[in-house]
Amino acid sequence: MKLRFSHQRNQALTRTEAIVVIATLAVLFVLLLPALVPVHNGRQRISCISNLKQIGIAYRLWEGDNNDKYPMAISVTNGGAMELVATGNVAACFQVMSNELSTPKILICPQDIKAILAANFGEGFNNRNVSYFVGLDVTNEANPQRFHSGDDNFAIGGIPVKSGLLELSTNTPITWTSGRHVAYNSHFWTPARYRFVGNIGMADGSVQQVTTDGLQQALPQTGVATNRLAIP
Repeated sequence: MKLRFSHQRNQALTRTEAIVVIATLAVLFVLLLPALVPVHNGRQRISCISNLKQIGIAYRLWEGDNNDKYPMAISVTNGGAMELVATGNVAACFQVMSNELSTPKILICPQDIKAILAANFGEGFNNRNVSYFVGLDVTNEANPQRFHSGDDNFAIGGIPVKSGLLELSTNTPITWTSGRHVAYNSHFWTPARYRFVGNIGMADGSVQQVTTDGLQQALPQTGVATNRLAIP
């Protein structure tokens, strides 16, 4: 019996072939990325909307035990946060609703790159632990089109707003922007339309995702000449 030897050799890829393979994979990744990003962004949108809906429920629950008013309509001496929120202290409003909110986690936007998740609502809880604004002009659900909370990625005249009290008249040139959040590849950006959007929790408990045009149209519908928002 004779042994047969093969003259074929297993050769490694040449440098050129390796480069071609890597380039092909890179092209495929770029082509597939747009299909993958919307799925991720869709989950982020749902999460943020869910947060604001839970905040809306917390308002309603707290209202039921406090003379049918939200914390921003009741003074601090009576267990509310009216005076503190008027200075831009957003955390105070959510702190008095700690029992209804259950966890500080729902106060953090999934793509806020600066907010810090708090362990609890105790001492040390502050605006850095919150991603959402608070509307000062909402007393209860009687005015359903007023803003109780929402994304804070606003800009006025192209300049992002700062933490504190923000007063918006019906003709204020306000727009959405990425703000302190992840820019572009986030739920604040709609690539198909090339514009920013934001989520707003309404006094009736609903949550609306609106463009800049929608935001500007929503301001006159609140029923107040100047909308006051506390920005964290």
